[in-house]
Amino acid sequence: MVTVTINEREITAPAGSTILDAARDANIYIPSLCSNEELTPYGACRLCMVEIGSREKPKLVASCIYEVADGLEVRTETPRVNNVRRFVIELLLARNPDAPVLRKIADGLGVQDTRFKKRNKGCILCGQCVRTCREVVGVSAIGFKGRGVTRQVSTPFGESPVDCIACGSCSYICPVKVIPLKEENGVREIWKTKFELKKCKKCGRYFAPVKQLEYFSKITKLPKEHFEICLDCR
Repeated sequence: MVTVTINEREITAPAGSTILDAARDANIYIPSLCSNEELTPYGACRLCMVEIGSREKPKLVASCIYEVADGLEVRTETPRVNNVRRFVIELLLARNPDAPVLRKIADGLGVQDTRFKKRNKGCILCGQCVRTCREVVGVSAIGFKGRGVTRQVSTPFGESPVDCIACGSCSYICPVKVIPLKEENGVREIWKTKFELKKCKKCGRYFAPVKQLEYFSKITKLPKEHFEICLDCR
């Protein structure tokens, strides 16, 4: 364990944990959009910026990727920190001005609107969908393409994703809900691709994509018959 000071409050935190983790454990609020405890730290959104070091020589760091250390001084609400967060949320609002999660953070920072041209791209490039697909699901069906203003989340070559199992994790984890997923008549559609849903042998309810169940069978070494009944009927 190490001892750090956040907002003049001394707390202990596991060595190797990040400032954001330590703050959350101590019920100290720091806004963030790209951080998720199930994913490796990424540092993309920059909303979690904090000030560290002495007041004479402060330094701004992204709290989701900066690890705690003995004696570290952290300040989460200085004018400099809040100015950076306001700037970042304005950039994000330019990409998606109506997302409730962005509006809530903006309200907390006293930001009513963005000074930047609204492009309504939807995706805020937090990368949670891409990292969830790769790190949690383990298939890497989607990724980033392009750089700078053209950067976006996409399937390989913009085509139907061969490795996608239609689990919907990317859609679920997206904080601004811009990855559409719909189900109708035994078919789930995501990334402009249609996937057949499995019907439970007992209750007759569609409960999961066939391709997802085949993937589970493969990684668990369980026979395909094990996945012919939904969880509710087991």
